[in-house]
Order: sequence, then C-alpha cells, then structure tokens
Amino acid sequence: MAVLITGIGELTTNDPELGRLGEAAMVLEGGAVAWVGPAGRAPEADERVDVGGRAVLPGWVDSHTHLVFAGDRTAEFEARMAGKPYAAGGIVITVEATRRASDEQLAANLGRHLDEAARQGTTCLETKTGYGLTVADEERSAKLAGSVADEVTYLGAHLVPPGADAESYVDLVCGEMLAAVAPHVRWADVFCETGAFDEAQSAQVLTAAAKRGLGLRVHGNQLGEGPGVRLAVEHGAASVDHCTYLTDADVTALASSGTVATLLPACDLSTRQPLAPARRLLDAGATVALASNANPGSSYTTSMAFCVATAVLQMRMTVDEAVWAATAGGARALRRDDVGYLRPGARADVHVLDAPSTTHLAYRPGVPLTHAVWRKGERMR
Repeated sequence: MAVLITGIGELTTNDPELGRLGEAAMVLEGGAVAWVGPAGRAPEADERVDVGGRAVLPGWVDSHTHLVFAGDRTAEFEARMAGKPYAAGGIVITVEATRRASDEQLAANLGRHLDEAARQGTTCLETKTGYGLTVADEERSAKLAGSVADEVTYLGAHLVPPGADAESYVDLVCGEMLAAVAPHVRWADVFCETGAFDEAQSAQVLTAAAKRGLGLRVHGNQLGEGPGVRLAVEHGAASVDHCTYLTDADVTALASSGTVATLLPACDLSTRQPLAPARRLLDAGATVALASNANPGSSYTTSMAFCVATAVLQMRMTVDEAVWAATAGGARALRRDDVGYLRPGARADVHVLDAPSTTHLAYRPGVPLTHAVWRKGERMR
C-alpha cells in the first residue's frame, strides 16, 4: 500500500541533491521512500496523511547503545552527582545482574527500551553485548539483541571480569567467545581505556574480530587521551565512540580517515566529563555522529532529541549539523546508506515533529516534539 505524506512544512532529506524542501510531500511504498517532491506535484496513493505544515526528517539513527542488561545503578549515579568520579569498574554491577536475569527478563527489558526509543523517533538502532562476559552470556545477549535490533555489536571486551586474569580473558574474547558470538553479530567493539583494555589488548581484539569478518568499532578517549582513536583509524574501524579527550593528532587522523567520530553528549553530562570537541572535529573535516549511549550506568537515556539539543546548545554545533549527525551521521557510523536519508530508495523511516522546523529541537529543549513515526513504512505512532 502506498502512503502519501503531504502538508510537510519543512522536509529534511539529508540528500545533497534534494536538500531541504518546503511545502513538500513524499510517498512511502513497500517499506521504502518511493517519491519526494513539491506537494503540488504529488502522485496519488492508497492513503493520504496531511501533517499540517509540520517538519519531517529521517528517523534518528542511534548507533551506540547497550540495552541488553538487567539491574539498576541509581546509587552509582547519586554518588557521582555527589562528587564521586566515574570509573569503568561500575560495569561489574550490571554484569552481575545480567547474568542472574532470565532470557525472558532480558528480552522484556530490551523491548521496553526499544519501544521507548521508537516513540521518540528512533527508527534504526545499534546495541551491544558486553554485560555477560562469559561465553554463554555473551552468546545469549547477541541472540536476544539480534532478534529485535537493527545492528548488533559484540563487546566481550567491555571489562575484565573480577578475578579473571586479563591476558587469559583477552584470549577468551578473541577465541571461544568470539566464535560463539560471531554468527549473531555484524560488529565487534573494544573498550580501549584505563581500567578496561590497554593498547596491545585492544589491538589483539580488533585483529581477531577482523579475521572473523566482523566490522570494527572502538570505545576510545573517554576518560583521557589515549590510543583509542589511533587504533580505530589504523584498523579501519567504522567508528570510534566518545572522543572526549583528543590530541591534535587524533583530530587530524579522524579528519583524514573514513572512521566516524561518534559523540555521546548524554554520557559526558551524566559522568560530569567535558563535552566532546564537536566544533573542533567538524572544522577539521571529520565526520561526526551523535548517539545516546543508552545504558544503565553512564547514560540512561534513549532520547536522541536530548543529544541533539545538547550538541547545539553546549557543543557549538548548528541545528543542521546536529540533525545530520543524529541521522545520516549515525548511518555513516554503521556504514549504511539506506537509513538516515529521505530520498527515493531509502528505507521509509520518517519522523514528524510537532513543530514547523527542526530548529525547535534546540529552541524548545526538553519538550516532547515527536508527532508521528514510520519505520520501514509502518506507522508506529
């Protein structure tokens, strides 16, 4: 069935040729965008939806989340707000709860968060393993995520479990655990950071994952300057995420590579870290994405609109830059060109704002502006 969405006051396509259109319309058919153009030239369709002059943009592409988990870390958050510094070790609390949880509990929690994200306009979402850290728990996390998420990433190298020898654990991550999880994921990631995995261990994980045919991602430069960005670029990773602390060499490396700098502003705020240097990266020519980093410890939000507003109000990004980073930028970080755009042939992921322009995402921060959402051509709200 073909659906005509008309009465679009401002249409953000992210397509260089189509650009931004006023008084526009589009046709969705077979799960894809079939036509885009002026409302006065719109073809007939089976169903007509007039959005009354509202702004329309691609659905959010959230390219970094950790949603296969159980448990709660409110106490850790309260302690952090009282002045306790963030450290990677807090992940252990979630690992223990996740291991104890049943498949049904994990699936229900995952589904709840996916629905929450979708109701706010997120139509393509990546999520990771990483709260199991045993072969069996990482494999079941990958299977659960793979049944519902658009993209799944193996993050066995999230943290060395308490009591485990670091080198032996890295061997497990690169060997038996990778073999068990690889059939269920597209990507592999490593937390290259003080308190997690050092440069040599991170390189070992990335090399092993690449040999298995997985795409690469890196958590890097979150808690301080380090080798994460450099390793990501050297190994051809699709994305290096956090990028809070960058040297000039890091910025240059990102600007001259195909590795996307994925910034996680909600995490920076929640951990009371400096916000990532978005303006510096953009001015250097680096590709920037925005993502929620939704997880129970350091960024418990699924709101991409919050990330966009923060990027504009506090990170010196323009509205256009922030919206692109949260849609097409996220798609670039996932090496996809079927999402993050509204052009003929793209997946029919449509986000209608209860506002006349995308500027309202930053102009009215904290206000729920999602009016309607289509994902793969199916209306979700």
